[in-house]
Amino acid sequence: MDSIIELKNISKIYGRRVKTEVLHDVNISIEEGSFNSIIGASGSGKTTLLNIMGTLDKPTSGEVYIENKRIDKMGRGALAALKNKKIGFVFQFHYLLPEFNALENVLMPHTISNIFHGRKTRERAEMLLDLVGLSEIKKKRVYDLSGGQQQRVAIARALMNNPKIILADEPTGNLDSNSAEDIYNIFRDINKNFKTTFVIITHDERIAKKADRIIEIKDGKVLGPDPWEKV
Repeated sequence: MDSIIELKNISKIYGRRVKTEVLHDVNISIEEGSFNSIIGASGSGKTTLLNIMGTLDKPTSGEVYIENKRIDKMGRGALAALKNKKIGFVFQFHYLLPEFNALENVLMPHTISNIFHGRKTRERAEMLLDLVGLSEIKKKRVYDLSGGQQQRVAIARALMNNPKIILADEPTGNLDSNSAEDIYNIFRDINKNFKTTFVIITHDERIAKKADRIIEIKDGKVLGPDPWEKV
């Protein structure tokens, strides 16, 4: 398969007077349509790595490619357009807007670039809520939903613009084991049915082991073979 994300010789340093190198000469290639997990101790550089993949942060040195197009030198406007079109994000803290209902939250990525929603756009949002098992609660406010339901809304929102890539940072970190399993199964269904590429940071060994590929980060470096010989 072709690579959809490629990081070449990535290093990231924070600070001016006291410099902290969070990533050290990282090289990673993510295949299109694959399902990947990133594991590592707290402070190992996992989130920084994911943020660089998702254009939320820029490397201090090295090159970042999405669909063979170098993106680390793009301007803010071009990056914002690429991110809104190509990449969906799911975080441990879902960042839903509590003043809006579930459907309105799912529509938000479209709202960013379009003031008005046509019938097809609204139908897509409703279809996504149905996909994650929430068709009956689309008019409910976020604060009336359980943690698992809120995370499902966040997944539907991430899919709104039909991204090719979903990046998830501890998406099941605040959920009980049953809800975490449900979220994983939703991710896998999306990966299988839409060929969406997934890269997921997780501390949940059960979830990590089910990925096609496990990427282990230690002290800002990518280790060698996958720790559980999944590949």
